Amino acid sequence: MKLKYIPFAVALCFSSLLFGQKSNQDGPQKATWNGQLKYRFVPSIKEQMKNGTFVRAKVDERNLYAKDKRAKGNKVVPGKGLPKGRDPLLDTQKRSTSRRIQSTSLTFETTNQTSTPSDPTGAVGRDYYIAAWNTAFRIFNKDGTPATDAASLATLFPGGADGDPIVLYDAQADRYIVTEFENDPNGFHVAISQTNDPINGGWHTYSADSFQTGTFPDYTKFSIWSDGYYVTANISASSGGNTRTGQVWALERDKMLAGDTTASIQAFTLTGMVTNGFYSPQVFNVIDDNLPATGNATIVYMQDDAWAGVTTDHLKLWDLDVDWTTPANSTISAPTEIPVTAFTGVFDGGSFSNLSQPSGPDIDAMQATIMNQAQFRKFNTHNSAVFNFVVNTDTNNELAGIRWYELRQTGDGQPWSIYQEGTYTAPEGRHAFGASMGIDGAGNIAIAYSSVSTNESISLRYTGRFHDDPLNTITALEELIVLSTSDNPANRYADYSHLTVDPSNDSDFWFVSEYFNNGARSNMVGVFQLSEPLPNDIGITAITAPTDGSLTNSESITVRLRNFGSNDQTNFPISYTLDGGTTITETYTATLGAGASAEYTFNTTADFSVLNRTYELVAATELSTDENESNNSKTVNITTSIQHCIPTATDGCNIDGIKRFVLGTIDADDGANGCNTTGDVRGYVNRKDLMTDLDRNDEHTMQAQHNWGTNPDGESLSAWIDLDDNGTFETGEQIITGSVFSVANALENFTFTLPQSSNLGKHVLRVKAIDNTGAGDINDPCSDYAYGEVHDYLVNIIDRTLSTDNITLNNAELKVLTLPNKQFKFQLTTDYSDILSFRVYDILGKTVVFNNISKNGNKYEYSLDMSYASAGTYIVKIGGKTNYKQYKILVK
Repeated sequence: MKLKYIPFAVALCFSSLLFGQKSNQDGPQKATWNGQLKYRFVPSIKEQMKNGTFVRAKVDERNLYAKDKRAKGNKVVPGKGLPKGRDPLLDTQKRSTSRRIQSTSLTFETTNQTSTPSDPTGAVGRDYYIAAWNTAFRIFNKDGTPATDAASLATLFPGGADGDPIVLYDAQADRYIVTEFENDPNGFHVAISQTNDPINGGWHTYSADSFQTGTFPDYTKFSIWSDGYYVTANISASSGGNTRTGQVWALERDKMLAGDTTASIQAFTLTGMVTNGFYSPQVFNVIDDNLPATGNATIVYMQDDAWAGVTTDHLKLWDLDVDWTTPANSTISAPTEIPVTAFTGVFDGGSFSNLSQPSGPDIDAMQATIMNQAQFRKFNTHNSAVFNFVVNTDTNNELAGIRWYELRQTGDGQPWSIYQEGTYTAPEGRHAFGASMGIDGAGNIAIAYSSVSTNESISLRYTGRFHDDPLNTITALEELIVLSTSDNPANRYADYSHLTVDPSNDSDFWFVSEYFNNGARSNMVGVFQLSEPLPNDIGITAITAPTDGSLTNSESITVRLRNFGSNDQTNFPISYTLDGGTTITETYTATLGAGASAEYTFNTTADFSVLNRTYELVAATELSTDENESNNSKTVNITTSIQHCIPTATDGCNIDGIKRFVLGTIDADDGANGCNTTGDVRGYVNRKDLMTDLDRNDEHTMQAQHNWGTNPDGESLSAWIDLDDNGTFETGEQIITGSVFSVANALENFTFTLPQSSNLGKHVLRVKAIDNTGAGDINDPCSDYAYGEVHDYLVNIIDRTLSTDNITLNNAELKVLTLPNKQFKFQLTTDYSDILSFRVYDILGKTVVFNNISKNGNKYEYSLDMSYASAGTYIVKIGGKTNYKQYKILVK
């Protein structure tokens, strides 16, 4: 094994950011075991479609929640870890100059039939693009048109389709690869195309399904190296304390490519990995056909000093040398630690509900993850590796950003050092997360990612830096791939994304991730280069009007135009078509400057008057000299429906009405006087962006406050839920009937129950509170009134008796041991045996610790370190969302 580390005496002469220091761990380790992969030949996709053995894809309805990635999180210590406040690399990024880049050259949807999350992955080869999701895959031509039907993974693998696929393209061998994990028995499968034609050629499939650990290999990540295919997984193999030993497997690439039935596997332990929850190390993946010398496959992972057992933020690297002839000679190095600029990788105490969107739950930021993939490329003077993970760029005001790295080594097998590192945040205060990175043949680095905010639904975007840009900065102005037309109804999102480089030109980046198209969880591919804008390139980025609702026979069509090119444009035609009918063409007569955007409203209106119908509206630019037609048009589906009536306060609402409203997770306003409005309708507020769950089996308490202090019982409240979603609040849908307040300037409780037959799902909740001494009918949801307010919210009606997650803890016993140095040990004894949540909240309700815990013997145990936490009162909850044991602790 080659010497990888610089002698200590020499290393002191260099900056700590240049070369990694060997950590205080054991030396090189042997393989923990080796064996032979199971081989199976699978006929070509074309042949299977002919003989009837082809298995078509279908929506996977199974709940994979307990199976992938969510068993446990990292052990977060409240108050521990640096930095506090802003990410220190943001100032470096802020000083960078911005450069415009080309828009996408191609976009296409791979599927809109996915489970939650969709596991988007895909790789481009010389002739095809293969996309995969959940338990299915599909082969596309390189113009984005399907080359096959969508296929179940069971088409390639024995025993069905378990899921979590990863698609790779081995450019040196010109072969396509599709993988999946397996849980019965625990293991994974790898399918390699027999030829460079994944449709007409057969497939060599290999299975590793006899792990000695007996543990499910969750969240598998696959990489291509010169002497093997390498696999990491979030697999539970603990060595006690806070140290958890990760796993990595090497697969015998040369034999697998040849379909050799004797191809073997070797397993290794990643020593020194400090985490006792979810983790995702990755082996560097060769992004092109220029393979390094055999050996020295490098694994990378991040370590956050907010976790128990980690002193400072750093990267950990391991090198793997495999001897396929004599497995006893194979070794994995002790870990190398590379210090980094401080980062905060923890969101919401480690929980999986993090980033707010316009409506629906907060979504998973995918923390503690080296995002798919860590990419490797050889250049004439050096080797580069690029990768990223999500960070909280402002601990005072949560904002997700991308911490990215380029590591370099002077040659194969030499030490790695940080060449550049940076933190990127999206414009307009949007979160940037779920990124995948790549580096092209010229050394340009691309980052494609997801973005979301409370003002904008999930979008897929990209940016990057040119090879000669100032170090540590992202210089490309952000470009859009696709903007969702609806929000994520769940907190689970994507799980990963995937960016690959086209081997045909070594410059096109192909990126795939998850977005939402009119309520459907879908995957979109965007193809782009890091290059200067084309001279003539205009397009439509959005159709802004009309939107779903109650529409007429003369609706105005408004579109947002963008000049993606470098030349100003004027007097160009634009058009729209409704349901494939007559094309309406008009002329944009103003000047649209290079890089500028503008809205245009067509003079000719459109008929959307048919109720409960979905219309397809296509708008397009038609510049005759346009050099990129991929962004010219935009298509939306617009559904007409009855809208709820909107009453108004004719005389005002200063101290009357609802100054604060609380129901479940909804807590709106601060109790101050004033008039809540939406638009110019006095006294009516549309808060349908706020939603809470209501179990139809429970009694619920709604809280409301008015501020008429001299006449507390002069106000009354009613509430309705549009249970049949017909746009009318009917008498049978009234849940509170003219209840009179008894206090002012404080929240008051109003209880209600739901009909046992209530339709599950989302419905509009209307609450009306008025001065009952003035004009107005408190029991009429639509009539105007003199003084007061009407609020609309959303409620999601559920039935937990139908859920396998129903938790019974009524007879559970909770013991809490208070130990020295602000340490606490919690022990919950119960007959319940599935996973429980352990949550700690501060006095303001902010989550400071979240983890899932498993039963140990007859009890659940969790050791809580509060030695770094600020003084104050904290609430601990152990159990489910609604049924839990609670304990209050005081940190002095």
